[in-house]
Amino acid sequence: MTLSLLLSFVGLCILLSVTPGPDSFLVLRFSIVDARPGIAAAIGSALGGIVWAAVVAAGVAALLEQSATAYRTLKVIGGIYLVYLGIRALIDHRKRGTAATSEQSATQAPTSIRSAFAAGVVSCMFNPKVGLFYLAVLPQFLTDVTFLNTLALGAIECSIAAVEMILLALLASRAVAMLRRPRVRDRLEQISAAILAALGIGTAASAA
Repeated sequence: MTLSLLLSFVGLCILLSVTPGPDSFLVLRFSIVDARPGIAAAIGSALGGIVWAAVVAAGVAALLEQSATAYRTLKVIGGIYLVYLGIRALIDHRKRGTAATSEQSATQAPTSIRSAFAAGVVSCMFNPKVGLFYLAVLPQFLTDVTFLNTLALGAIECSIAAVEMILLALLASRAVAMLRRPRVRDRLEQISAAILAALGIGTAASAA
């Protein structure tokens, strides 16, 4: 790969990272309460992207391009999972509204971080558009298409996306911390949960 191709690829990744998508809304959803789960979701999503990059580098993702059934199946599964996350977010929001103490939040923090990380991984891995993006775009920036070269570009893209989503998590958490208004936070939680559910429904419906 030449330096000009590398810089062009980095520029493309930066441009795409600021475009809102399911992973961004997922990170935003977890960041409203605390930045740590949002950062965990961002890292999980980046890890899922690296898995996709490895799959594409191995040539397995070509099956998704050739098999409409496999592509639709992944989209339906990913859509259902996003809907589940949105519904669960609304349920968790109601539980916190009825009974929430500082001791409970302290004991639940590690679990929230683990679940946020897992949600980021699963959300990205069940998004076939990530694999197809790598399959269609990465070879365009390589003078020699090999497993290591393709994986390296995938790692660069995932790193840029992770940095963007971590910054998003920090900014979202700081904004809520500055406002300190329960009604505003509750509305943001409800809106982000609804957006996740809507994205999931749209993703599953688009597979039809």
